[in-house]
Amino acid sequence: MAFDKAKRRARIQKIIRTRVSGTSERPRLSVFRSNKGIYAQIIDDTIGKTLVSVSSKHVSVGDEATKVASATAVGKELASRAQEKGISKVVFDRSGYLYHGRVKSLAEGAREGGLNF
Repeated sequence: MAFDKAKRRARIQKIIRTRVSGTSERPRLSVFRSNKGIYAQIIDDTIGKTLVSVSSKHVSVGDEATKVASATAVGKELASRAQEKGISKVVFDRSGYLYHGRVKSLAEGAREGGLNF
């Protein structure tokens, strides 16, 4: 079953990446979700370079924080680092994950931090 799940996500990810591409005006905000943490990076696909990256390992929320709360903190931290680099508009790439739970809370945290997408 795990193989089918990974295969399905890879197929969805390919479909998303054909439609979503980051430019220098609107870079791509890509999300990776693991069982323990969540990672987000802002990528300019025209030059193939990561401009900003944040993970739940580098953001302190507290020992009793839930995964959803840490995802929101990652989104806010990503937005603040992006603002420092002069990035205000991005394109959201959910990387084949459902827009639900941790992915949704990361997006909402980034919006609260000042990113537009």
